[in-house]
Amino acid sequence: MDDTSPSAAPPADPSATARAAIEQALREAELTWESPADGNYVVTLPGTRKLSTTCSLIVGRHSLSVNAFVVRRPDENHAEIHRWLLERNTRLYGVAYAVDRLGDVYLVGRLPLAAVTPEEVDRLLGSVLENADGVFNTLLEMGFATAIRKEHAWRTSRGESTRNLEAFAHLLRDK
Repeated sequence: MDDTSPSAAPPADPSATARAAIEQALREAELTWESPADGNYVVTLPGTRKLSTTCSLIVGRHSLSVNAFVVRRPDENHAEIHRWLLERNTRLYGVAYAVDRLGDVYLVGRLPLAAVTPEEVDRLLGSVLENADGVFNTLLEMGFATAIRKEHAWRTSRGESTRNLEAFAHLLRDK
């Protein structure tokens, strides 16, 4: 059969197909999101350790890019943290840890437009959430232990609540 015949359907626009798949996935997952420009999505992923993770999805000419902030530049143990992130990269799906010029940690990824389906977008967002929220306390412990101890001491001295520092109680005992 000749694909140039008048009855052949025109090829679908991969960008439009990807945008429709993303919007379907976001609606089905009941996520909070906005689209500040055509093909650009800002999604809020609710977390348990990190209250929320903001994830950017950008439909490009040939690929979907994913970018999510994980944690600001650690105060300490940079080499240990970078090694830990690189080792974790070998086990991640669809995204990888990256460090920007300031030292802040992100998750980044790229997916060909032909692979963008609602199921794949859901899988990708799940990977972002697990690898931002799921490791958040570990990264805080590794990179901000001194600051956590100082914050606890300051709050204790003023009689203020330390409830949101309870996850780090073992750091306070291990002085």
